[in-house]
Amino acid sequence: MKTRPIVGVLPLWDIDRSSLWMLSGYMEGIRLAGGTPIILTFDLEDSEVERLVSLCDGLLFTGGQDVHPSVYGEEDSTGKLIPCQKRDILEVKVLKAALEADKAIFGICRGLQLINAALGGTLYQDLPTEHPSAIAHRQAKPYDRPTHTVSLTGDLAKFLKKDTLSVNTLHHQAIRDLAPGLVPVATSPDGLTEAFVKPGARYLWAVQWHPEYLLHNDPDSRALFENFVRHCF
Repeated sequence: MKTRPIVGVLPLWDIDRSSLWMLSGYMEGIRLAGGTPIILTFDLEDSEVERLVSLCDGLLFTGGQDVHPSVYGEEDSTGKLIPCQKRDILEVKVLKAALEADKAIFGICRGLQLINAALGGTLYQDLPTEHPSAIAHRQAKPYDRPTHTVSLTGDLAKFLKKDTLSVNTLHHQAIRDLAPGLVPVATSPDGLTEAFVKPGARYLWAVQWHPEYLLHNDPDSRALFENFVRHCF
């Protein structure tokens, strides 16, 4: 029997309670796929980051707060952002350590945005004002239902064996300029990059939608977690 790989999960931050927290769907998605999830914490020294990353077989970058524009060399041009810069600092360190150690990496929503920003890309800080669209990218509850489609290409189309996917959506930031070395594999009808991969890495995939909410009614969402955990072995 294979030993379950250990997956480090980047924590969520509750601003009102000044507290770390976690959505069960992230943990359940990893468990169902055969992994053992552990939640990381903030304010880690560089040596602690390196040690924790070395103990993990994969890293999951989760959704949550806005990525602060300073990560990609800009200022807040909207006055609407709700960032958590402690989280930005931690995640940039973890990402760099994980790439250096050739670990499997999966990003979801903010995770996709953070990875893109940390690797040299940029973001739309506020979609409604900077990229107006007929698509409502921030859907109302419940979140376990799809509200728009994305066109699939490359590795993601090959893996899911389809060229269109219905997804849920819960974001007001998005990729503006894709970072060098990343390849888009899903696009929304209004032209946003909704998923990417990094060729040459052990495994670096990221999606803009939320498969953790769709686990129990969407085989493709479960498959994304399974593919990630499979590459953690």
